[in-house]
Amino acid sequence: MSLLPVCILAGGVGSRLGDAVKETPKPLLEVAGKPFLRWQLELLRAHDAKRVVLSVGYLGERIEATIGDGAELGLDLRYAYDPPELAGTGGAVRAALPLLGDEFLVLYGDTYLRIDYTDVQRAFEASECPGLMCVLRNRNRWDTSNALFDGRRVVYDKRRPPENAEWIDYGLGALRADALDVSDDPDLAGVYEELSRRGELAGYEATERFYEIGTPTALAETDEYLRQAAARG
Repeated sequence: MSLLPVCILAGGVGSRLGDAVKETPKPLLEVAGKPFLRWQLELLRAHDAKRVVLSVGYLGERIEATIGDGAELGLDLRYAYDPPELAGTGGAVRAALPLLGDEFLVLYGDTYLRIDYTDVQRAFEASECPGLMCVLRNRNRWDTSNALFDGRRVVYDKRRPPENAEWIDYGLGALRADALDVSDDPDLAGVYEELSRRGELAGYEATERFYEIGTPTALAETDEYLRQAAARG
């Protein structure tokens, strides 16, 4: 099974990384010897991804010039530039829809997610829901838990987490294009929240912790993990 098109949200400034992103967009920061985005794309290709749409904003031209069209990686890589107005992650996905089609996966450009992407896609299609969120049983270990999950549906609120929440948004979702119509919230989290309120947000349990590069500490930890993974082959 080929993966659905994958949207990577790679337009953020990455302000928590300070001077490291003054002239280098976060996805191009060197991690374990190569741009972090290369690690993401290689992982997706290993899971039979074909088309990847990079939603870019800050220093997006640098990303496109460095990564190119994806041919070297065996990918059909496209670029969708964020609208000039402050559109948020929700607006970034909406701008990319012409390149994504009716159904797609979406993840953030600063996360490395060890998960069976094909199985996520199967679960999404079987759910017949307009959206699916991957969740990790977190119990506030990695960040504030913000979701409930009963094995089928997710109850999610990023800004006002449900009482007794033990799960956290893993950073990978699956959406139908019309799911973006349920909310005009500029944050993609608002779309997921509205789907959750409607009982239309399916869930998939991730079992491996996520790695990310959003802070200097997280970047160093991810660098160490990927160096060890590369050494193991």
